Amino acid sequence: MVQVKSPRELAQMRKSGELVARVLIDLIKFAKPGVTLLELNQLAEELTLSFGAKPAFKGYLGFAHTLCTSVNDQVVHGVPSKRKLVDGDIIGLDFGLVFEGFYGDSAVTFGVGTVSERAKKLMQVTKDSLYAAIDAARPGNTLKDIARAIEQTIKPHGYGIVREFVGHGIGTKLHEEPQVANYEAGASNLQLRPGMTLAIEPMINEGTHRVKVLADKWTVTTEDGGLSAHYEHTIAITENEPEILTAWNSVLHEIEKSLDSETIKRGAYGQRGSNPS
Repeated sequence: MVQVKSPRELAQMRKSGELVARVLIDLIKFAKPGVTLLELNQLAEELTLSFGAKPAFKGYLGFAHTLCTSVNDQVVHGVPSKRKLVDGDIIGLDFGLVFEGFYGDSAVTFGVGTVSERAKKLMQVTKDSLYAAIDAARPGNTLKDIARAIEQTIKPHGYGIVREFVGHGIGTKLHEEPQVANYEAGASNLQLRPGMTLAIEPMINEGTHRVKVLADKWTVTTEDGGLSAHYEHTIAITENEPEILTAWNSVLHEIEKSLDSETIKRGAYGQRGSNPS
């Protein structure tokens, strides 16, 4: 059953969402060539605990880490390791926490050092599809409208939309009803109502939509070895504009003060200036 949140519950989810955004911002600043995926995971956990929150992913269905780190052809659920980031990598960080009983969940893909033009384009288009989906998340619309917005953004570029993994409802549980598919044929006609909270997360491959799971039983990669990008926000359906609960604009000034000029030019999402978050 889909949970509709009260004003009090939405206020609690805003707190969780802001903490998620703060952690991801610090991780982006820290992620440079030479940094290992395990070091990113350690920082995510330390920050989470410092806020009085708990990691959402650690222990979930046996997952052993606080952060999912998906590099280059890895789509989602990448397991942190001793692998060092190198110049030209793109990395997707998927992170969630629970604070005072409510969950927040968000993901971002960005470049490490100097990345290829094809990687920049993939990240930009994927990010655009997320914001198109959020714009469609309005009362009276349906989950099909959200999926259609993603598909219409992606289709002209010939990218593959991952089908096996989807977004989800979120609240007092990390995964609640409904499932939020990223392609129209896989989405339901469930009508959106104020108070619904969703984690919308397009996962887009530069080639085939097909994926495979590695031997660790977690890391999902593209079947053809092409790059993949993943963006996610926790949002609330309101009477008017959809509200991004993991919004970055509440702490954007922290990025501008502390990121070096190269990272600022590249932007936290691979391209700065469009789709404020």
